[in-house]
Amino acid sequence: MILTDSKERTRFLKFATVGAIGSVVDFGVMNLMTHLFDMPLVFAGTISFICAVISNFTLNRFWTYPESRSRHVLHQLGMFFLVNAAGIVIRVPILHFVEPPMARAFESIVHISNSAAEALAKNATLALAIGIVMIWNFFINRYWTYNDID
Repeated sequence: MILTDSKERTRFLKFATVGAIGSVVDFGVMNLMTHLFDMPLVFAGTISFICAVISNFTLNRFWTYPESRSRHVLHQLGMFFLVNAAGIVIRVPILHFVEPPMARAFESIVHISNSAAEALAKNATLALAIGIVMIWNFFINRYWTYNDID
């Protein structure tokens, strides 16, 4: 499919671009919440995830899949949100379990301060979670949320 169909490759590249924009939103909100409000990563990451979902849905609906208009926008948003809710079930354990050992690893291997190691670990953990969830999101959204296109 993606390897042999140029239309699908283009959609995937657009989806990835939208995902990159969503990642900027995600990282920005997460860093704002953790640094300014001293919010734990799981909570900050959940809020940033919701902000990124709204951004991604809007851009995907109007740019990646502009021909997908057979469903009402709220119905399609609900479908998109369900896929992303399943994505958060994948994401939260990654944020919760990977960040502490990663922070310890950065502190001991790279020999940086505890606060710098924590900040680096938060961002690296979020990047890992985003990558894993993006793969899930593309395939489920393509074949369920946006299955009304060729």
